[in-house]
Amino acid sequence: METLRTFGHFTRDSLALLVRGDRYYYGWIAFLLLLMALGGFAYAAQVREGLIVTHMRDQVSWGFYIGNFTFLVGVAAAAIMLVIPAYVYHWGPIKEITLLGELLAVSALVMCLGFVLVDIGRVDRFWHIIPFVGRLNLPSSLLAWDVLALNGYLLLNWTVVTYLLYCSYTGKAYNRSIVIPLVLSSIPMAVSIHTVTAFLYNGLAARPFWNSAILAPRFLASAFCSGPAILLILLQILRRTTRLKVQDEAIFKVAELMAYTMGFNLLLTAAEVFKEFYSNTEHLVFIRYLFFGLKGHTGLVPFAWASILTGAVAFLLFLVPRTRTNWVTLNIGCVLIYASVYIEKGMALIIPGLTPDVLGDIYVYRPSLTELLVAAGIFAMGFLVFTLMLKIAVPLMLGEFPGPASKGQPLRKPAAYIS
Repeated sequence: METLRTFGHFTRDSLALLVRGDRYYYGWIAFLLLLMALGGFAYAAQVREGLIVTHMRDQVSWGFYIGNFTFLVGVAAAAIMLVIPAYVYHWGPIKEITLLGELLAVSALVMCLGFVLVDIGRVDRFWHIIPFVGRLNLPSSLLAWDVLALNGYLLLNWTVVTYLLYCSYTGKAYNRSIVIPLVLSSIPMAVSIHTVTAFLYNGLAARPFWNSAILAPRFLASAFCSGPAILLILLQILRRTTRLKVQDEAIFKVAELMAYTMGFNLLLTAAEVFKEFYSNTEHLVFIRYLFFGLKGHTGLVPFAWASILTGAVAFLLFLVPRTRTNWVTLNIGCVLIYASVYIEKGMALIIPGLTPDVLGDIYVYRPSLTELLVAAGIFAMGFLVFTLMLKIAVPLMLGEFPGPASKGQPLRKPAAYIS
């Protein structure tokens, strides 16, 4: 009973903290709420009129929504880039920022579920994929496995984050027998969410562009560089806007790991391209459409080559220690990696897999204004979730959050982060 009462105080004090801030905080929250409102109006029109208000058609039935979903699953999975060096190799500088990676994973997963919801079309069908409520058709349905993996990973990260923050609030050290197994179990679960997502694609034998055994490792390799790229920029922002201390060694070590994963991603991409062109089967038409165009349709060509070139340049910037530890080139590399993987997981993955269609026709897909507004609203929702969690987490990590209401004393040390 006492624990429940203390947790109630923790919840109350956390909510009270969320409504306090300077004008920049309120301005940022207002901007995100505005984007969410615009996305909500666009989504209401989509629900009312149907998916016809998007530019998806029978030829291209997956588009901007699923491209963003696929990218964000990788961002969520990338949290293990911090968990492995922190809890497997016990590297102190990264252990201090592992919680921030978990927060990013939670936010990314919230956006993933948002994109799944809007892509379904009819909201009344969403209950079919809710565990223990709908009929998931396990074990035959890969979509059911994806639903379980995503929700399980979200629940795991949310539990770890909440427990650690609660321990800091009470001033008590966390129970290692609880936290360590949960954190370590997040490693295979992070791998599983992007692996199952890849299986959704390469399990479709009628789509030769996706029907590749190396699609899953390609997904993982790109995820383990794109997610940390976002996190490195966020860490630098937090160092400038808060008193949170993030060691340079932690940032540079993550950047080094990103170089290896980006190199592996480029290698797998090259292997796939070689296989298609050297075998020169009828399936070459899809990758030819992506890189060189087909029947005068060359809209994807600049993006495809931009993805390859930005990825290669970023790989070189992160591979060389001198540029990897220079803040200007480090941030340029992060932006380039983000751009490369975002294109790869969107236009360079979804559209060529569906174009040309089974009759050889080419439908040129471009997201509609409705899709763009709905996506902006979902991204704003994710940023809002991340912002609000940071608003609670940062004071707790600094030991500045007030302790249990019964004591009214601030923490002298963030106890939840004691090794």
